[in-house]
Amino acid sequence: MAETPKGGRPISASMRPTGTDKAVITGRKQYLRRKRVARISDKRIGEVDYKNVDLLRTFLTERGKIIPRRITNVSARVQRRITEEIKRARNIALLPFAGNPHMPY
Repeated sequence: MAETPKGGRPISASMRPTGTDKAVITGRKQYLRRKRVARISDKRIGEVDYKNVDLLRTFLTERGKIIPRRITNVSARVQRRITEEIKRARNIALLPFAGNPHMPY
């Protein structure tokens, strides 16, 4: 729906405020979405292995939680593979089940 200024006529799309101008007019803070970068691609699916602890640590938080797919920006198949390999590495004590937030890996 077109916005109407004080004069009563609707504003065309090219004249509507955008970006920071809109933030000044509406008084709301604008949310800048960060571009997601895939840490691993489908081409490298063969390289996901429980022995590659450095790669698996990039998919864990400092508390030891697995980072979700919507944040890591990997496909569902790769995320399942990563989760499986993290769990294998945890079972043979290459990765912690729960991390200590005060001590880095």
